[in-house]
Amino acid sequence: MSKNKVVAILIIIAGTIALVYGQFTYTKGTHEAKFGPFEIRVKEKETVNIPTWAGVGAIAAGVILLLKDKK
Repeated sequence: MSKNKVVAILIIIAGTIALVYGQFTYTKGTHEAKFGPFEIRVKEKETVNIPTWAGVGAIAAGVILLLKDKK
């Protein structure tokens, strides 16, 4: 299997995952304070929405790359 086919398949899989899930969440630490033996930490959850057009575009790009490799 050629390198282009593998990349095309991975792009199609990534686009499909983007369409199925639509978003992902991660936690980042924003503030930290230490007062003697006491520690205070603030963590915020951030959500990133993946637009539908990005998932569809990734699938289309993968299919085009896959078809181009067959020639």
